[in-house]
Amino acid sequence: MFYLITFTLIYLAITVYFSWLGYRRTVTVSDYLLAGRQVHPVTMGLSYGATYISTSAIIGFGGVSALYGFGLTWLSFLNIMVGVFIAFVIFGKRTRKMGKALDAHTFPELLGRRYESRFVQGFSGLMILIFMPVYTAAVLIGISRFIEVYLSIPFSTAFLAFLLITSCFVIWGGLKGVLYTSAFQGVIMVVSMIAIGITSYYSLGGISEAHRSLDAVTPCIPQFLKEAGHRGFTSMPETFSSIWWYVITTMIMGVGIGVIGQPQLNIRFMTLKSDREINRSVPFTAIFILCTTGIAYAVGALTNTFFYSTYTELPIHAVQGNVDKIIPLYIDRFYPQWFVALFLVALMSAAMSAGSSQFHALGTSLSRDIFEQALLKGKSVAETTIVTRVGIVFSIFATLIIGLVLPESIVAVATAFFFSLCGATFIPVYLFGLYWRRGTKPAAKASILSGFFTSLIWMLLFHQQEAEAFGLCRKLFNTETLAGHPWNMIDAQVIALPIGLIVFVVVSLATRPVHEETVKKAFVHI
Repeated sequence: MFYLITFTLIYLAITVYFSWLGYRRTVTVSDYLLAGRQVHPVTMGLSYGATYISTSAIIGFGGVSALYGFGLTWLSFLNIMVGVFIAFVIFGKRTRKMGKALDAHTFPELLGRRYESRFVQGFSGLMILIFMPVYTAAVLIGISRFIEVYLSIPFSTAFLAFLLITSCFVIWGGLKGVLYTSAFQGVIMVVSMIAIGITSYYSLGGISEAHRSLDAVTPCIPQFLKEAGHRGFTSMPETFSSIWWYVITTMIMGVGIGVIGQPQLNIRFMTLKSDREINRSVPFTAIFILCTTGIAYAVGALTNTFFYSTYTELPIHAVQGNVDKIIPLYIDRFYPQWFVALFLVALMSAAMSAGSSQFHALGTSLSRDIFEQALLKGKSVAETTIVTRVGIVFSIFATLIIGLVLPESIVAVATAFFFSLCGATFIPVYLFGLYWRRGTKPAAKASILSGFFTSLIWMLLFHQQEAEAFGLCRKLFNTETLAGHPWNMIDAQVIALPIGLIVFVVVSLATRPVHEETVKKAFVHI
């Protein structure tokens, strides 16, 4: 307990300082919403990575990797290729330029001004306001599960306490405070995860010996997983099996591609002042993600060797089926107490960095996208910062309620849910808005609505993971899902994203484009 108190106090003191620094440097609305568009590339790179890779990746997806094995490391590859290189190079540079040209301060506002549509901005902001708390709750559940295991306190108490701590410095410091604290938290995450990766492999005799030991555990895999396509912790699932469809389309593609549509990440590109800063941010973000997700997914699989060699049982049995407890239990049982306390601080960093960015996005969606644009029809008001803070408070209560009612083993599921929903809803209008001058307002509306509702209906009624977790299909039709194999394992984004893309192109070709003045203004520096 001494180590925990010491490390936590030091961490919170530094975090409060950076939040205060953000508060001191926040003067205008632009400062609060976009950090004045003058963020240093290292700060942006670390903040982007720390926001993208949260406790949902370390705790949730680390636990899923413990269940399915090294196949999940392909997600780390997509995290870097799509979440960094494609996001920064293909989307980031044009987002920065177009955002500045259109004087956009939020991601929904960028889309709304590009297509001359308050509906696009208002609906996008409303979707974020309603559904992002599910993802935020998943992030905070990850750290709360670790606190529950380590300190033996009720989950609800841990969740509420951490929620309040996170929300305080977001309300205070604005986006500058979020960026500064996220960069600091990102450094802690990288150091901690590298330490875990090195010690885990060292304890098992190195990389080759560790993987051979893991392969030797294959016969102990439960029979129901083998029947579903599980072929071992060092192998991909059997092609086209239930597990294969789930791992490939939901865990890997759903999250790996859905990152492009994440509002709290896309807004980061608009905080930089030039393309040079974006280029300089890429290596910092890529290294960060490699050292966090790559290690988390690998260590998640290796926990099977540690648990079986020590307790002759797999970690999924030790946690009674709750995969969100596997990584916390592994750290608690196999590391000294001082390191457990340090890792708890790293998880605090991961949860705070992601949660703060999500709270900020939620607040700006209410103030800028819904209050100003939808309700006041574009009239700017001096109270924007105040309304943003009110929106953050609202999102805190929504996150609290959702976090306390969600079922167990929900962290990875809720993350995949939000990533898939954002990908299907935003990627078509975002991509064509940046690259196709012919894109129209009706096309943007039709694409957003078709992608959103197709994705939501598929997840709630057809896709087994979300349908079982949220229980709507069970209540309405007395069945877990309306689809059979393999459709019940195919992620919603695989279905909804192509529909959104096709709808956008077809409707654009059949309707009038936006005014030429708007197009010229949007593409003036592109």
